[in-house]
Amino acid sequence: MEAHQQAVAAISSRVKTFYDKEVPFRLYHGSTNTTQQRKIDPNKVIDTSKLNHVLKVDTEKMTCLVEPNVAMDELVEATLPYGVLPPVVMEFPGITVGGGFAGTAGESSGFKYGFFDCIVNWIEIVLPDGEIVTASPTERSDLFHGAAGSFGTLGVATLFELQVIPAKPYVELTYHPVTSIQEALSTMDKVTNDGSLDYVDGIQFSLNKAVIVTGRLTDTLDIGVKLVKFSRSIDPWFYMHVDRTTGNSLEKVKLAAPVQDYLFRYDRGAFWTGKYAYQYFLTPFNRITRWALDYFMHTRVMYQALHESGHASKYIVQDLLLPRSGVEEFINWINKEFDFWPLWLCPLKRGQEVSLHPKLGGGAYNKDDKSVSFVNVGVWGPGSTDYAKFISQNRQIEKKLRELGGIKWLYAQAFYTEDEFWQIYDKKWYDALREKYHATYLPNVWQKVRVDLSKAYAVNESWTAWAKGLFWNTWPMSGLYGVAKTLLDRDYLLAKKS
Repeated sequence: MEAHQQAVAAISSRVKTFYDKEVPFRLYHGSTNTTQQRKIDPNKVIDTSKLNHVLKVDTEKMTCLVEPNVAMDELVEATLPYGVLPPVVMEFPGITVGGGFAGTAGESSGFKYGFFDCIVNWIEIVLPDGEIVTASPTERSDLFHGAAGSFGTLGVATLFELQVIPAKPYVELTYHPVTSIQEALSTMDKVTNDGSLDYVDGIQFSLNKAVIVTGRLTDTLDIGVKLVKFSRSIDPWFYMHVDRTTGNSLEKVKLAAPVQDYLFRYDRGAFWTGKYAYQYFLTPFNRITRWALDYFMHTRVMYQALHESGHASKYIVQDLLLPRSGVEEFINWINKEFDFWPLWLCPLKRGQEVSLHPKLGGGAYNKDDKSVSFVNVGVWGPGSTDYAKFISQNRQIEKKLRELGGIKWLYAQAFYTEDEFWQIYDKKWYDALREKYHATYLPNVWQKVRVDLSKAYAVNESWTAWAKGLFWNTWPMSGLYGVAKTLLDRDYLLAKKS
């Protein structure tokens, strides 16, 4: 703890310097799982990248003490030897504890435990004036709930106490094939009320095929249950395994996976978005090429290549939270407008704090209303190569989402105007909280997550800029550049080692 305290004291001192000069700062924490394009001024940065340790695992209190830059795979690797596991683990191994808390994150255990911040007992946070405090549901509860999902705009979180549960070596899986969106939703309604299950999510392959996947932690495997893996280069990508195993049959399929293979089952191929890289480079998409190019198809590497190539502004990557009643209409609309398949379905039940107090379900937020369930719909696919049209496509999705009473996770690119954004979220509450905790000199959430449309539409008239843009926007130069930068960058070597 001494090293941690020294690091936090240094962060506090630097924050105090920025506060005294009223200079807004941003956080640097190394790798990222956001699709937002960010340029950081090194003179206006708080570096938290070294806060990456699991400090303690307590099997009596069933907690662990974790710094913010601990990634999900590191967290699981640190807790499993003690026979415990966080109840909510995000599906990409590179997502960090701090990112999951500050950015709002859910997973297939969310129907049971809620979002990632729901498994946080308390946080240590450096306030924007440099003061180091703790916050929890009972101590500075407004700060605790406000910091969750507000992207570091209320201070710098430096330590977390997380809940853990008993771990088991396997997850017993059942694939439930269905033939419509409505049947997928009704199946999710049923299985999320099954107290014996630990995980539920779904893959909508088309209007006429979906598979709901349920999981149960187990110590032993039933006779005849096949053990499968998804982490090795020779293994199938998870979504393809689900599709091929169920085929055209409506029979349930039961199998099992090692717990870590299940938790990070979508890492290889980043769900299914990796197939677009094969299409871009005109590369055959088969078992041999997936094996040969496996290093490039893990999410840490893919995110880096996405940013280096500039393709984050060419692909629609959005996670959208909708009331159950609006999911079918939304998916039908996505099919008509974009024809994106598959889509990810992840059920989340009402009855917990939602960051920034959004208007959900078409009405004011009411955390005590447990009668409405919600579904996260993952919409991921190629957008228009015309950037103005790309922006329009994203704004169409945002508009449809507002019509149906939903919200989007703000890790992705947000194209809302300022007025649109604060029509969704509780600005009065948020501004009062920022005033109370001395955060008004920092960028607010909208300023941090928005795409600056004025710059997006601006035209640089210099010949060199035009020529450079023409060169890098010509297929396949931007993609090759992204791959080359990723190969040469140290982060790639770290990701490869992991």
